[in-house]
Amino acid sequence: MAEDTKTMDKKNKSDGALVETPGTAPAEGGEGQQVKITLDDSTLEASYSNFCRVTGTPEEVIIDFALNPNPFSRQDQTVKVDKRLVMNHYTAKRLFAALQQTILRHEQNFGVIELNVQRRLSPSSPSNQPK
Repeated sequence: MAEDTKTMDKKNKSDGALVETPGTAPAEGGEGQQVKITLDDSTLEASYSNFCRVTGTPEEVIIDFALNPNPFSRQDQTVKVDKRLVMNHYTAKRLFAALQQTILRHEQNFGVIELNVQRRLSPSSPSNQPK
């Protein structure tokens, strides 16, 4: 697999805005340029999700998000998908790396995130022990 010649530096500005500065490899006999991308989140609409489904095609990764009002129900239920995110595999891999780092930092600070609900609810579970 060939290495991509672009690099991404992510920095948080003091106002909380995320700035990405993709660097490009120097052209023959020239210097690489830095391009500054500032995100404008002034019209952003936040939503909460406790359910997701990941599917894809050879060209894209598709992530559907939904709110399951009864996540512990033992009956069949229909959960309405209200957001769909479609991205290429390069962006999906960068998202995967960012999520992996975020979870790692969270677990280092607050303990392991237990995905098994039965173990999570058990008072003797190691993940319930304070760090």
